[in-house]
This record gives sequence, C-alpha cells and structure tokens, in this order.
Amino acid sequence: MQDQRTAPVARRQLDIESRSIWAGVAGGIVAVVVGLIAFRGYRPPLAGDQSVAIYASIVSGAMAGASFVAGYVQNVRTVHLWLGARPVVRQIVDVAALLVVHASIATMSALVLFRLFQQAFSGLTVDPVAGTVMLAVSAAIAGYFGYTSGARITAVALSVMLAIFMSSGMLVSMLYAENPLWWHSMFSELGTGQAGLTSFWTFNTTITTSGIIMTTLSAFITRDLKRWAVVLAGRRHDAASAGRWHRALHPGRFLRPRPAVVRTCLVAGGACMVGIGLFPVNTFERVHTSFVQVLAVVLIVLLAGVPLWLPGFPKAFYLLTYISVAALVAAGLLWRPVQYYNLTALELAAAGIVFAWLVVFIRNTTAVVASAGVEPAVPGLGSGVPAGENDPGEGPGNITKR
Repeated sequence: MQDQRTAPVARRQLDIESRSIWAGVAGGIVAVVVGLIAFRGYRPPLAGDQSVAIYASIVSGAMAGASFVAGYVQNVRTVHLWLGARPVVRQIVDVAALLVVHASIATMSALVLFRLFQQAFSGLTVDPVAGTVMLAVSAAIAGYFGYTSGARITAVALSVMLAIFMSSGMLVSMLYAENPLWWHSMFSELGTGQAGLTSFWTFNTTITTSGIIMTTLSAFITRDLKRWAVVLAGRRHDAASAGRWHRALHPGRFLRPRPAVVRTCLVAGGACMVGIGLFPVNTFERVHTSFVQVLAVVLIVLLAGVPLWLPGFPKAFYLLTYISVAALVAAGLLWRPVQYYNLTALELAAAGIVFAWLVVFIRNTTAVVASAGVEPAVPGLGSGVPAGENDPGEGPGNITKR
C-alpha cells in the first residue's frame, strides 16, 4: 500500500528533474545564440558596458521567468489543483508577481556575480567563445532552478524567496541611489524621483511585488491551517465522545485556531505594501503614510494575538513571537523619544524582525501541521490529509468551499 502511494510521487519527482534539465538546456541554447551574435568580433569584459554581466542578466532573467511559469503550470495541473480553482484574475496577478521575483533574482545574481569576478580579475576581457560559454552556463542554471522552483513551490520556499527578493531589491535600490544622503530621511526616500530613476523603479517594484507575494503566501498558509483546524476539532470531538471531559473541557480547549484572522492580517499587510509601492511619499504623502500606519497596526495585531489565533503551536514559538513584539517596541522607543537613531534605522530594524519572524512562523506551521497527522500541501507529499482519509476538498467542485 505504501509503495502504491510513493510510486506516483517518485515518478513525479523524476519528471520534474527531467523537465528542469531540459529547461536548463533550452536556456543554454538561447544564450549561445545571443552570445555568438552579441560578442562577434568583440572581447567583452566581465562587467560594465556591453559586458558578459549585462547579457547574462538579461538572458538569465528571461529564462528564469519563462522556466518558472512552465514549472508552475505543471504544479497547478498535477499537485496544487486548488491554485487553478481560484479566480483567473488572481491567478494571473500571482503568476506575474512570481515571474518578476524569479526573473529579478536571476538578473541581480548575474550582475553581482560577474561584478565580483571583474573586481577579482581587474581589467580582464574574454574572447567571444569564452563569453558565450559563460552566458550559456548562467542561463542554463537560471532555467534549471526556475523550473524546479515553479514545480515544487511551497510556503517555506515562498517565504525564503520573498525575504531574498526584498533584501536584494532594497540593496540594489540603495546602491543605485543618486542621493548618497537618502538615509538621512527614510527608506521611502528611495521610492521618490529624487533618488534617481533606477532606485525609484527598483524600490517601488520590489515593495509592490512583495505585497502581492504576501497575499499568495497567505493562501498556502491558511490552506494548511484550515486542514490542521479540522483535525484538532475532530480530536476534540472524539475526546468528548469517549468521556474524557477533563481533556475536552480544559480551558485551552475553548481556544480554536482561527486561520481566517491570520489570512486577513497577511492579505491586509500585502495590500498595504502594494499601496506603499504604488503611492510614493513625495507625491502622495498622506496616502503613503496611511498605508504605513495600517501595516504597522496589522503586524502588531497578528504577532501579539498569535496565542489566540493559533493555539497549539509550540511554546517556544510563542516566546519568540513576544520577543519579536518586544524588539519592535524597543526599536520604536530608540527612535522616539530616545532619538538613538533616525527613521531609516527603525524601518530597517522592523523589516528584519518581521521577516525573520515570518520565515520561522511558516516553518512552525509546516511542522505543526505535519505533527497533527496532516501532510502539508506541498509537491510530492501526497494529498495533505491524515493518512487513510480522503480529502473532500480536492475535487474540482469542492476546492472553493474549503
């Protein structure tokens, strides 16, 4: 019986690996064509104008995005069927945001990597063949990992990717800011025209896309939490039916998981991030400030109320959550009234604390769901229900009712 369940999973994993390799091969072929044309009769440097880095970033970003979409489509058709049951507009927005994330990470990785090698080998130029090979390797790697990411997308992977994308986007925006003293004001200064066109687009695109990804992430998290809540409710009912009233009526038993509250907070937080990116502080100061304030309130409600929204999580996670809340309060006090640092430092500290907590929260969610006998809804782990039970929500007619 176990072999019958694991055999399709193994075949699916092999299929993903095979398709990922083909995506890498396709990326390499495209890069070879581009390299032979772009570097014909020219010795390009590793970084700079008309360099390997420029072409590698473009081709790698394009291949990572295209490969991700191909892998994601396979994922939706074979594993995460519920993703395909959502409204078409929502699916298009999510795919577009995830495509931007994968393409951006590949682009920034290529630019940074070749820049580092150029600094290590100062003045180095390469012949057209070597430049083409470097281009092909970069595009092949981007194609391979882009397809793998799309075909095996999970809540944990999304959270890590979101953190990488946010930090990379902010770093690039800071490095390309034309005003070196932007940090005297606030992070939102990077999203104004005064910081330069590159910094402006990088900052606002990063914030807006990250907000959309946050809403996508909430769908993965709450789906697992709802399944976990159903299992806990069933166990509580069984305990009462068996006459174990001392357990069924324990004070903690009256607290039940509230995935809807968690989802509302995450979606509201993502929407605020989108608003922050779409309304720069220099042109829409009041609207921009309102989104920032609402985002702060939403995060405090989510973190401070974790024991109420998610009873049954490890006590160590509750401790970490309260430490995070205390750290946020301390960071605010150090800004005002202590005036130890400015608003930019406060924003940097708050972002680091919140995203670190988010990654730990998602990992704990996966562990708690698995410990309850519910396999998280991730590729290759089955249907995501307790062993031996059928999932009533996997059918096309039932998915939207969960």
